[in-house]
Order: sequence, then C-alpha cells, then structure tokens
Amino acid sequence: MKKLRVGVVGTGYLGKFHAEKYARMDDVELVGVVDIDKSQAEDVAGEFNTKAYSHHQYLFGKVDAVSVVVPTPAHFSVARDLLENNIDVLIEKPMSETTEQADELIRFSESRGLIIQVGHLERFNPAVVALRDIIKKPMFIESHRLSVYKDRCTDVSVVLDLMIHDIDIILNFVRSEIVNIHAAGIPVISGHVDIANARLEFKSGCIANVTASRISTKNERKIRLFQKDAYISVDFANQGITVIQRNDQIEGGLIPGMEIKQLSFAKGDALEDELKSFVKAVIRRENPEVTGQMGRDALKIALSIMKQIRDTNIRFLR
Repeated sequence: MKKLRVGVVGTGYLGKFHAEKYARMDDVELVGVVDIDKSQAEDVAGEFNTKAYSHHQYLFGKVDAVSVVVPTPAHFSVARDLLENNIDVLIEKPMSETTEQADELIRFSESRGLIIQVGHLERFNPAVVALRDIIKKPMFIESHRLSVYKDRCTDVSVVLDLMIHDIDIILNFVRSEIVNIHAAGIPVISGHVDIANARLEFKSGCIANVTASRISTKNERKIRLFQKDAYISVDFANQGITVIQRNDQIEGGLIPGMEIKQLSFAKGDALEDELKSFVKAVIRRENPEVTGQMGRDALKIALSIMKQIRDTNIRFLR
C-alpha cells in the first residue's frame, strides 16, 4: 500500500514529538520537517532520518498532509498556504488567533474538499474517550487545569494555552448554546494572563466552572461532572474515572444507596492516537475526530473569556 506522505512545520518542543510519532508509523512516510531555525530542523531531521527545510513552501508537491506546530500567530498563514496547495492539515490548538481566520480556513478547506483537524490532544485521552458512554446530560461541571510555570507557550494567555482544552471537552459533552460567560484572570509572571476562571452558563441549564493556571506548585488536570443520579470525576493525568451513581439496592458501603465504580485504563499515548486519527481521516477522506468547526467553537469561547478578562482588568486599573 502506498504510504501517506507527511511533513511537520515547526520543530520546537511539540513539533519534535509529531515528527517522532509519524516516523514510527508503518503507513506514513515522513518526507520532511520545517523550521525557520534551519539548524534545529536539521537536528530533528537527522534523528528521524528525513529532510530539513527552512520554509514550508519546500513541502509543496512533496506531501499529502502536514502537522502545523508553529507559534499561534503563524497558524493561519502557514495553514492557508498549505491548503492552497491542496495539503490536508492538522493545526495545533488554538487553530488561529481570531474566529475570522478560523472561518476563512474552514471555508477554504471545504471548497477544496480538504481536511482540517485541530490538535485538541485531550480528546484522545483514554478517560475522555470512555466518558462518551457515561455522560448523558451534565448539569454542573467543574474543571481544574493547573501547571507548574514553564517558560514555554507564554506567547498566549493561559486561556488559549490550557483552558481551551477543557472548553473543547465541555462543549463536546454539553452540546448546548452558551448564553452567559463570567470570567476573571490576571497576568502574574508572563505578559499575558497566567491564571483564569470562567463560569459558562448554557441554554440547557448546565453550568461549567472552569479554572486554569500555569503558576501552580503542582500539575493537576481534573474535571468533575454532575448529572441526574450520578457524579463523575476524571483525572486526565492518571487516566482514571470515578463514578458515584445512585443505586437503591445498596444499603451499606461508603455511601449508602450509592454505587462507587473506579475505572482505570491502560496508559495510552494521546499524541500518537491523535496523529493516527488524522492519518486515518486523510486516507479515508472522512471527518476527523476534532474538526475545524469544533476548533473554531472552542476558540470563540476562549476569545470571549479573554475579552471579558481584558475589559474587567481595564476597569479595575482606572
């Protein structure tokens, strides 16, 4: 079978992992990696036995699909160039800086029959995949995504860096229009907001309270969902789920009348699963797991949260 020809644009921290995963796939040929720092691209190319380029234009005509793993401000221009040359793209989150840019990428890809997948990695966490069979109609959600400070990805706010993961997951499970947003956040170390909280109110009545911080003393990625007769707690890092569900047949136990289930999963490789899903979508010409529209929806909410934080902080500083 003919191998899918792929490339990676951006060979920084995450881009190198993209190259590594592609290089290991039997049905993929890693044609080349690109970085404006040619020496960095050469280091990665040497490690994974491929070619190095200093500009993505050198991939035109050589590849079928590309991972776009460059800084957020360059997502739109790089993805647009690739789409114009009939190349399917996986764009790391957030897919662009504005919803207008996202809309243009989506329109253009649809007009050419091309695929856009957005890199919302947490969708491929085994615990999140398992939630699909557990979540029915959540009415209250609380998420915490905390990270020890790293001098990386600070070119955007914590909302676009971390919180957007939980926004995407919540939108995927609630599937209702957001009618109100209340948000607050401040910059602490970087020049952008480093800690933020948002309350999302849905038309269905569901409330989501979302917190993200990149100035924590510990790493934590958890979400708690409440629906009729059940409470579900998910630990993304440990890939485990606790389900506490009403069961009138249970008289004793830790909580009388409640059944407690601990679900654990074999440690998965979410990035590898994400890239395999992209490759599958490209080969079969089918919608990817995380479409451009889904990426756009999460971006829209993230930008609304950021605007409210900016407006609040401006009033506070007056």
